[in-house]
Amino acid sequence: MRNLKLLKSLQSSELQILGSPLCLSVRSDTGSLLVASQFCISEYDPRTGQVVSEASLTGLTGFLPEDGSGGVVGLQDLAELESACLATAGGDVVLFNFNTCQLECVGSVDSGLTSMTWSPDEELVVLTTGQETIIMMTKEFEPITEVGIHQDDFGEGKFITVGWGKKETQFHGSEGKEAAKKKIQEVQPAADWDDRRPRVTWRGDGQLFAVSAVCKQSGNRKVRVWNREGVLQATSETINGLEAPLCWKPSGSLIASSQRHPNKHSVVFMEKNGLLHGDFTLPFSKDQAKVKDLLWNSDSSVLAVWLEDMTAGEDGLINTCIQLWTVGNYHWYLKQSLDFGRDALRAPRCVCWDPERPLRLHMLTHSWTSVTYDWSFTTDKSSGSEGSDNANVAVIDGDKILVTNFRQCVVPPPMCSFELQLSSPVNQVTFLCQPQRTNQLAALTSDGQISLYVQDLGNDLDLSADGFRRMSRPLVLQKTFRVCVEPLSLQQLLWLQEDLFVCLTSSLQTTSSLQTTSTLILLLHPDPDDEDSLSVRSQVEVDGVVLSLAHGSQSGSVALQLEHGQIRRLLYNGPDPSVEEWRDSSGCLINFPVPCVQTALCSISGEEHLLGLTDRSHLYVGDTELASNISSFAVCNDFLLITTHSHTCRCLHLNTLTVKGLQAALVSDGGQNDQNDETLRRVERGSRIVTVVPHDTRVILQMPRGNLETVHHRALLLAQLRKWLDSLRFKDAFECMKKLRINMNLIYDHNPKVFLENIQTFITQLNSISHINLFLTELKEEDTTGSMYPRPPDISPAPQPVSLQKKVDVVCDALRSAMEAMDPNKFFLSILTTHVKKSVPELEVALQKVHELRVNPPADPGSVSAEEALKYLLFLVNVNDLYDHSLGTYDFDLVLMVAEKSQKDPKEYLPFLNMLKSLEPNYQRYSIDKHLKRYRKALQHLSRAGAEHFPEALQLVKEQKLYSEALRLYSADPPHYKALSCVYADHLMQNQQMEQAGLLLWRCGEPAAALQAFASASCWRNAVCAAQQIPLPPDQIALLARDLAEKLIEQRRHSEAALLLDQYAKDCEEAILALITGSVWDEALRLIYMHNRQDITETNLKPALLEAFSTQIGFLEVQVATFTRHRIRLSVVREQKEKHRLDMLDEDGPDCPDAELYSEASSVMTGSKYSHSNSRISSRSSKNRRKAERKKLSLKEGSPMEDRALMYALGEILTTVDKMREEVHGLLKALVLFHFERQAEKLQQIYEESLQTMEAALPEVWSDGQNIQTPLTGPNSTANSIMASFQQQQNPAAPQQAAAEVLAPPKMRNGVKWKLAVLS
Repeated sequence: MRNLKLLKSLQSSELQILGSPLCLSVRSDTGSLLVASQFCISEYDPRTGQVVSEASLTGLTGFLPEDGSGGVVGLQDLAELESACLATAGGDVVLFNFNTCQLECVGSVDSGLTSMTWSPDEELVVLTTGQETIIMMTKEFEPITEVGIHQDDFGEGKFITVGWGKKETQFHGSEGKEAAKKKIQEVQPAADWDDRRPRVTWRGDGQLFAVSAVCKQSGNRKVRVWNREGVLQATSETINGLEAPLCWKPSGSLIASSQRHPNKHSVVFMEKNGLLHGDFTLPFSKDQAKVKDLLWNSDSSVLAVWLEDMTAGEDGLINTCIQLWTVGNYHWYLKQSLDFGRDALRAPRCVCWDPERPLRLHMLTHSWTSVTYDWSFTTDKSSGSEGSDNANVAVIDGDKILVTNFRQCVVPPPMCSFELQLSSPVNQVTFLCQPQRTNQLAALTSDGQISLYVQDLGNDLDLSADGFRRMSRPLVLQKTFRVCVEPLSLQQLLWLQEDLFVCLTSSLQTTSSLQTTSTLILLLHPDPDDEDSLSVRSQVEVDGVVLSLAHGSQSGSVALQLEHGQIRRLLYNGPDPSVEEWRDSSGCLINFPVPCVQTALCSISGEEHLLGLTDRSHLYVGDTELASNISSFAVCNDFLLITTHSHTCRCLHLNTLTVKGLQAALVSDGGQNDQNDETLRRVERGSRIVTVVPHDTRVILQMPRGNLETVHHRALLLAQLRKWLDSLRFKDAFECMKKLRINMNLIYDHNPKVFLENIQTFITQLNSISHINLFLTELKEEDTTGSMYPRPPDISPAPQPVSLQKKVDVVCDALRSAMEAMDPNKFFLSILTTHVKKSVPELEVALQKVHELRVNPPADPGSVSAEEALKYLLFLVNVNDLYDHSLGTYDFDLVLMVAEKSQKDPKEYLPFLNMLKSLEPNYQRYSIDKHLKRYRKALQHLSRAGAEHFPEALQLVKEQKLYSEALRLYSADPPHYKALSCVYADHLMQNQQMEQAGLLLWRCGEPAAALQAFASASCWRNAVCAAQQIPLPPDQIALLARDLAEKLIEQRRHSEAALLLDQYAKDCEEAILALITGSVWDEALRLIYMHNRQDITETNLKPALLEAFSTQIGFLEVQVATFTRHRIRLSVVREQKEKHRLDMLDEDGPDCPDAELYSEASSVMTGSKYSHSNSRISSRSSKNRRKAERKKLSLKEGSPMEDRALMYALGEILTTVDKMREEVHGLLKALVLFHFERQAEKLQQIYEESLQTMEAALPEVWSDGQNIQTPLTGPNSTANSIMASFQQQQNPAAPQQAAAEVLAPPKMRNGVKWKLAVLS
């Protein structure tokens, strides 16, 4: 849906060259024009208007006669040879050297030449001779082949006939059987005005070329296709009326020519096999005009048709025009019509496209005037930012304008909402820039008239001639003005105000032998003397060529962009319009680095900026480049929308971003891996933005093939939803969210407080039971503004209501309260939904309300019946769950009502219900609860059913382990309470919870059983108390004390065992020996002196002290030696691992996927013969999982996790030695007391050295930086290793699993005082 916009039209003064232009070519390296006439060849620079070089073709060279009767049939720039190749009609092929300006004849054909055409790669040249032959030569002008143009054979691509019957027996499709009776049409000869000269054209890849020539036998034109070796490939079918113009589309798909039909004149297309493939009709009658030439531009996007009238006018002059056609969605559009009138001097003599700039057209007139046109593709759309703008897009199609109103409907091209028919072909379209009136349109036609169209305000919107309902009001013609400016030079038409137009004209001005380019900015107003014309009231001259005009819809500013990227501001409101430089808020001059083909004004963080997109896909804001892969952009309502060559569409809020922030957002990937990033969405390859509907959510995209797609960009959508929710337009927001499948939770999550305060407004606006139910059913606890639809940075989080309830419960309760207050009968189904949707569904309450509705139906005829309510409830809840909940209400009428609506068999549920009805009420409820597996409630009802049901209750307690609940229910019934306590105690003892079982038994009056439980649990204090409560005789108590002491000694509870032996067994010697065995030296001394047993000191205590000293010394030596050995081995393992990692990086580079396994925190060793599988550990408990992890820690050399095993072992040794502080302290005191100072000093020294050794190794074994990868540098590093280390530092999350396994260093208890000062 793009039009061609004329960027500039440069017309030079008449060149002082003899003769008339015959051939034109463009030098691709310098952009200058090569022109050949009957007398000379010249190189001309259209930018300066100067002739660069020139050489005569007459005189001494003698290539052309001096009388001017000679002709030039071909001219081609050869960049590699730095020359131009020229072919004369006399048969000479001449090279013109640009450096020396010398001519060289490289060949000659006696019969003369009719054409010369070079291949696109300039490797081959095809010459057609006067003898109607084709000569193919290399770029060194060595002949390859010479063949006749007219061949009897079809060519190598001749069609194969399979011989399926005669034509009369074939299927003829829509033509019917009459097609078989048609006579073969007679071959019509070429038209009289055909010059009979052959035409040659190459395919873009240089592999094929086509020749159009008049056949000698039939007299009509035929097209033959030849390959690069000069072998005929195909011959076209007989085409009556085929004309001379021939041009192969550079992309290689079609060959364009023209054909005159009995009733029309058209441009036809042929495939390389010579068959016709599509056409389009020229807007002329049959004998009105003839096609002089067809020219494809370099990228195949535009086809130029050069036309001349067949007959001269009354003044004897012929009208000439050039039409530019484009194709989209298989429809050909006439985009530009350059009408040169009947002035012979203005008529083009030579026309060609620029090979480097696809949309630049060069033309030379009969009067030697050079004209260069530059176009660009643009979308002409209304630029309003308010809701009244219809997002109109106008497409030029000859003398029609196809207008589509995208606010009302999306119509795929070439169709449209409505057409505007004009009297002449349209060249430019512009929409009015005034607010609230942006739907009005102005069109500039090729005859220099501007037609104004305004919106039809009639009331016949629903009426149409074809019977279809109109979706939008068409535009109607209001006024037509004549323009006093030459239409061909008028550029960039802009309709600023109702009575003000701005347009541009460019020209070359000669000053002191130099030509400069300037642009006149014309401000057109209706002429007060002639109301049908627009006159120039004022004008502003600008040095250079103005490429674009951009109008800001919010500020009203007009920005100009010059040819070299300079930006200027047009001040048009004053009496004397002027142009000033564009500066930012700090006063700095702002210019584009390169010229842009599309510009737009926008506001970024409150400051106005000019956006520009170059033809190389670079997007600039002023002099700052934002991105380099942009295919299109649009600005709408403070949003910038762009499409990229990576097939994404970005939408950025300009008010919340600075220029730097915008640049950073576009440089980043835009959160392509983040599904909740609202600024980005994927689009189809090659999509371009057509328009954005203001104050809406729709973005119209056009695909490369021409069809349209409407997308609702999430950023636009959420911004619009937030506006609607802030303005309490709940209905608009709801309908949009329902249509576009946005989670309904956003209605509440956007601002919970406002929603709850306006919940009646929400219900009133929706006014639909189904809509309210839809909202309720989508409720969930998740806050969508923090997950699915994150808030933009400029929006602060909404205040949350202070409530301990869950979100779903809060919303359901609030809605239910509001609906019950408004109309409970109308909103009955929604009220049921609020009960069902709660986090703990209130199905019983919902069922009870349905039951009440059935018992007392409302009198309102519009109310919901109980059957409908129950049916709806069954839709929300599973029927079996609803039946069970109804049964749980103990209301059999409700149960029957639900059962009747379900698919249950009455033979199944009726006997069961009858059985329940026959039971006693409490036992009945117990049976129901047990059936529903509500065992706690069943036990409650059974406890009220009487003592005769206690055995059943006891069995239920055992089966369901409801001991605590049973004890609470039977606390007032001592016999039953005691029985339950004994049963509970048995259960606890089975679970090895002996102490708790003993407490229960002791409490309920069973001290003997309690004694046994306490003894099993080694709870000696409770056991002794129970024994004394029984009571037991003293000898049995002493025996009990000895048994308990023996268990305690086994558990290394020597102090408690000594207490039992001393106080209850009355055996002080055994008590002292128990303390000596447990190394409780202080307590042993106390008992020795209390019982006056100093003899034990010599016999037992001192030897035990010396033995403990020897044991501790030996243990410490072993631990220190093991610690040292492990530490040394750990350093070796780490060194080997680092070496393996560097070797691997050198072999595979930093991108090797296994390189991370060799990070500092990893344990993988290459070449290890050990491997472990842990696939079955995931289902184990955490304790078993830790045990399984420890099993993998093998200290065997070469094991895969040896370094971790060593670290684990070192940590165990350090912890064990550190825990000996109290034990060593007590032993030191005892040794000093009994004059063993030498042993005490030795023990203290060795233990201190052990602690110091281990503490000193802490930084080495557990280094703080072992998880951090830093770039490795040094003599042993390589480029790959340094790069890999740097990348791991940039991405520390890579080796997460390995880093999590690194053990933390153990902590030493340096605050515990264990040393004796007397030994220092």
